[in-house]
Amino acid sequence: MAPKHKDNAAHSLAAGTIAGAVEGAATYPTELVKTKMQLQGSQQYLAQGGRAYKGPIDCAVATVRGEGAAGLYRGLAPMLLGNAAKAGVRFLTYDTVKEQLRDGDGRLTMPRMMLAGLCAGVIEGGTVVAPSETIKTRLIHDKCMPQPQFRGMRDCVQATVRAGGLAGLYRGVVPVMARQGANSCVRFAAYDSLKQLLVRRTGADPQRLPVAYSFGLGMAAGIITVYSTMPLDVVKTRMQSPSALLEYKSSLHCAWRVASDEGPRALWKGATPRLSRLMFSGAIVFAVYEEVMKQLR
Repeated sequence: MAPKHKDNAAHSLAAGTIAGAVEGAATYPTELVKTKMQLQGSQQYLAQGGRAYKGPIDCAVATVRGEGAAGLYRGLAPMLLGNAAKAGVRFLTYDTVKEQLRDGDGRLTMPRMMLAGLCAGVIEGGTVVAPSETIKTRLIHDKCMPQPQFRGMRDCVQATVRAGGLAGLYRGVVPVMARQGANSCVRFAAYDSLKQLLVRRTGADPQRLPVAYSFGLGMAAGIITVYSTMPLDVVKTRMQSPSALLEYKSSLHCAWRVASDEGPRALWKGATPRLSRLMFSGAIVFAVYEEVMKQLR
């Protein structure tokens, strides 16, 4: 179904940025738990004294006991800044590419939705997500060590650049782009397909959906995204850990090592906290985006 009015690119960027900031702040503790669960399978992580957890709940409880409630927000700053920027880039790219892919009648097919989502994810992954998540992962990894080395985000960035140059900030960029591309491909296609179905059944205005509708559609899209893209997320996290150069030759080697050393199910390690995050992050980010766009229109 074609929109009644073409959205302004600046509006997409602003709405996406606001939605990303709100979503990042609201769901960060689940991202931290997911990252800790994924890091603990690394042999170097354990050899360096990293804490092993029985499960997501044990990880969250141990974090609060050891660091207080603020410990659940360790590494929030780079994640929050990155989340706001990546969501702005994501929605801007998706809306721009989507408009170019509409047919003569203004309709958008499922393959074209997926292509627009793929483009959005790859661009956000390569420009914003890779450096922000490298710093976030290192801050979380560092806090899990018996003797943390970093005083904060700035110190972590400086140490990373000193050790590997600017390229050090983009370690794992290939799996990041693959994961973001897959995430956006699935999430946007699922959301827009479900939205079209809802609009046909209810007759609702697609540009003025009730917030409950966009929240529910975003939640459903988040669930679909998690289980279809989880292995890419696990590989991304391992490749961004400080021990990646010692353990893995490439992203494919990393995936093979994880599956062979820990079993294929390890490629879905951290799925529970990621599910809780993406399920609600999808709901929050789409609901906030739609509401901001209503006001901007």
